[in-house]
Amino acid sequence: MPDHGHSKSEIADRLSSANGRGHLRDMVYGGIDGAVTTFAIVAGVEGAGLSTKVIIALGIANVLADGFSMAAGNYSGTKAELDDARRLRSVEERHIRDHPAGEREELRQILAAKGLGGQVLDDATEAIARNRTSWIELMLVDEYGLSPVAPRPLRAAVLTFAAFLAAGMVPLMPFLIGLADAFTVSMAMTAAVFFAIGTLKSRWSLSSWWRSGFETLAIGGAAAIIAYGVGSLFEGL
Repeated sequence: MPDHGHSKSEIADRLSSANGRGHLRDMVYGGIDGAVTTFAIVAGVEGAGLSTKVIIALGIANVLADGFSMAAGNYSGTKAELDDARRLRSVEERHIRDHPAGEREELRQILAAKGLGGQVLDDATEAIARNRTSWIELMLVDEYGLSPVAPRPLRAAVLTFAAFLAAGMVPLMPFLIGLADAFTVSMAMTAAVFFAIGTLKSRWSLSSWWRSGFETLAIGGAAAIIAYGVGSLFEGL
């Protein structure tokens, strides 16, 4: 399990470097979706008995178009989070300016809910209220439930697209290089990608690596089976 030191210098360095939220969700989401959707196309076309050229054409189109669509959607969603945080910051700045007593009481109740009381509560309320920036940050987190770290829409979009592209090209590689029995190889390589993503994901969870790997493999496998089954309905048409 990842760990960190607790000396004064280690704590100071760690807190000062925490200037952005992680993008694990963006990469895992992009990677899984890239592998699932591309292999779903491969399985569906294979099930329908169509040519390798059709698999390659539809697969590449999916990787580029769907990958860009996912990245754009993630950018828009993350940008909306950032815009909402800015709007709420403006609201709190106005409230503190126009209704300082009421906002100070909100601050006091938030701190009381964290277990402070008596003179400690009074001192903490006064100390935070003297720093307008810290006051607003605390209100955004505890009143509105926002993350204390601002999202980065462009980085989220780029990482989503990169993960989608990397994982999405895997099911197509056997067809692109002309391997014999390309579909079987594609299936094995895609299964390995699903398992690898799940294993990587376990680094940030309490699940064992093999359980997380098989869970992700099962999700991707289910999508592939559905796609192959639907494609086989059109075989020979």
